[in-house]
Amino acid sequence: QVRIVESGGGLVQAGGSLRLSCVISGSMFDNNAVAWYRQAPGKQRELVAGIRTDGTTTYGDSVKGRFTSSRDNAKATLYLQMNSLKPEDTAVYYCNYRPARVRWSIDFGSWGQGTQVTVSS
Repeated sequence: QVRIVESGGGLVQAGGSLRLSCVISGSMFDNNAVAWYRQAPGKQRELVAGIRTDGTTTYGDSVKGRFTSSRDNAKATLYLQMNSLKPEDTAVYYCNYRPARVRWSIDFGSWGQGTQVTVSS
């Protein structure tokens, strides 16, 4: 059974940085795609960053140039480095694990419980 645990969220001032981690146990991590999504109050969940098995990374338009995601297959861990944070980045951030070829736009796969990121102005 896949178990997903996110960490690293918190409160930060605008312009600051945070690093999120996601450990995915009980999985064939190497053979699957992983991603970060986020959901702000009253809004739909959106893709932040998704990484395919070959390392190809897709970023949401609103975070390009500010956020960087990476995966460590040996540790079955996904990371999200968030720089130049803005108040509009405030949301619950979720880690997702899915089959390699499923499109990011589809709600699919296993999800963590989420970690809250709050950016104050």
